Formats: sequence, C-alpha cells, structure tokens
Amino acid sequence: MCNSGINHSNVYERIEVFDEEVTEELSQNYKNILQVLGEDVSREGLNKTPERVAKAMQFLLQGYKTDPVEILRSAMFKEDYRQMVIVKDIEIYSMCEHHLLPFFGKAHVAYIPNGTITGLSKIARVVDVFARRLQVQERLTSQIKDCIQDTLKPLGVAVVIEAQHLCMQMRGIQKQHSITTTSDFTGAFQKDATRDEFIKLISTKFS
Repeated sequence: MCNSGINHSNVYERIEVFDEEVTEELSQNYKNILQVLGEDVSREGLNKTPERVAKAMQFLLQGYKTDPVEILRSAMFKEDYRQMVIVKDIEIYSMCEHHLLPFFGKAHVAYIPNGTITGLSKIARVVDVFARRLQVQERLTSQIKDCIQDTLKPLGVAVVIEAQHLCMQMRGIQKQHSITTTSDFTGAFQKDATRDEFIKLISTKFS
C-alpha cells in the first residue's frame, strides 16, 4: 500500500501518491459505470477519466484516514482563559452520502475553554477531517461539536454550518439559491445570552 500523503500536522496536504490497489479497483468500477450509461470509454475524452475519478474520490474522502482527536491533542495547552474562542467562515467541501454529490459552505465553531486551549488551525482541520467523508450536514455538525467537547472538555461548544447542496440545486427540487443551516450547542452555549452573543459575532462582517 502506498503512502496516502496525509499526516496529522497538515490535513490540507495534497495527496500526490495514491493507493495503487484502490485506484485500480475504483477505476474499473467507474469504467463499468460509464459503459452502463452508454459511453464509449475508449474515446479520447474518457479513456483516462476512470483513473482521474478514482484519484479524485480518494482525495475528496481522505478524512477517513485521519483521527480528528489526535489533531486536537497535538496542540493542547494549559491556559487560564474562559472567554469565547471563535473560528468563523471555515470553508467546507463535503459529499452528500445520499446522491454522492457535493455540498459546500462555511462552518463557524466556538468553544469556551476550561483550563485547556488548542491551536486555532486545529479547529479548522477537525472540520475538514469530518467534511472529507460521506456525510449529511446534520451529522457533520454534531461530529465536530462532539469531538471538540469530548477532547478539550470546555465549558461549551457551538457549531453552525451554512451550506449549499448540489443534490438540491442540480436535481430534484432544483432550487439554486437555497442554503441549509444546521447548529448544535453544548454547555454554556445552551444559555440564551451566550448563544446570542455567538450568533451575533459570527454574523458580524469585518472589513
């Protein structure tokens, strides 16, 4: 098995080396799919497509190969800070498990430390690890929240995701401008005042 190119220090590292066995098996399956759909896979525009898609899917679903808990643990520090920490506008790209079509948007994540903080980039990386799996937006939201809550043991965690789903825009109801918003909260963020402060802060636009 070849090195996937993923490590805990840089979740966003581009995969340059792929698992040869997985690539071969996926390529054959995609070739069969194209043939069933009536395409000529030997024509110039398609003869490399099964391999390209096989590699693309390994890249898009690379989140299975990384442990998000270890990402947080790799940069945990003792700190007596008990105010809200927010990382907003984290870009997300994920794949809907129902139709294998992308959904994309932004995640806003906050936590209130309880003696332990983590590197700010680690929050974004945790979001990316869970997003780079077959997902539904509701579960993605809760997984991010649970990972941060269970690992850092903060006073509370808040996660809001706003996303557009191509399964709604390209097929089915075909509503091109619809945005789906999901949220999940623990601890202090279940109090109206704290939650309202978080919502206000993530809604503020900075020039």
